[in-house]
Amino acid sequence: MEKVIFQDLGRISYKDAWDYQKVKLKEIVDHKLVNRKLPDSEKKSHPHYLLYCEHQPVYTLGRNGDFSNLLLNEEGLKKHGIEYFPINRGGDITYHGLGQLVAYPIFDLECFFTDVHKYVRFLEEVVIRTLNEYGIKGERLEGSTGVWLLDNSPRKICAIGIHLSRWVTMHGFAFNVNTDLEHFGYIVPCGISDKAVTSLHLELGRQVDIEEVKEKTKQHFQTLFEFEYEK
Repeated sequence: MEKVIFQDLGRISYKDAWDYQKVKLKEIVDHKLVNRKLPDSEKKSHPHYLLYCEHQPVYTLGRNGDFSNLLLNEEGLKKHGIEYFPINRGGDITYHGLGQLVAYPIFDLECFFTDVHKYVRFLEEVVIRTLNEYGIKGERLEGSTGVWLLDNSPRKICAIGIHLSRWVTMHGFAFNVNTDLEHFGYIVPCGISDKAVTSLHLELGRQVDIEEVKEKTKQHFQTLFEFEYEK
């Protein structure tokens, strides 16, 4: 069974977390390249990483995103105290901020399954199962990656964007737990202009213990991907 090292990075700038992801991804890729030169009897296993964090307010634009979906200019970003980064994940523009649970799995999918579609569905399923524990029905919306609430009018509660290098993943999901949704008003979230964004706090009408949400999502990651946390 695969081993996963869990690390809660706490509140961290987007750039610092991005740099750390790249270090861990390179660590795994380098290990794989060494292993490929060895006979099977000498190959060594390597751990995977599951990183959790919260970011200071930041907008990130995926490699296929449309810059026009950012509705603030440089002066506006400074006024609201929001950073901006164009990055290498899929998807369009999204927002990260306090009260949001951001999960970055650094998994070597060759140790699990080599199916990107299945991987994204598993990330969605982690959040769907967590929402179910709060009595909320999370769903998939055809043609739109992420987790949605479809009762009444569609609203997105979790955005997903990933990047792979030699089957090693980075980036992941941003789950709105106690997130202040005001900053979503300065972008066209994920390039979708006709649907709203929501949070667990808004749906339940109360603040949610984010540590409790972390534990629930950790358990669902472990169940779905069938790994053990390294102690």
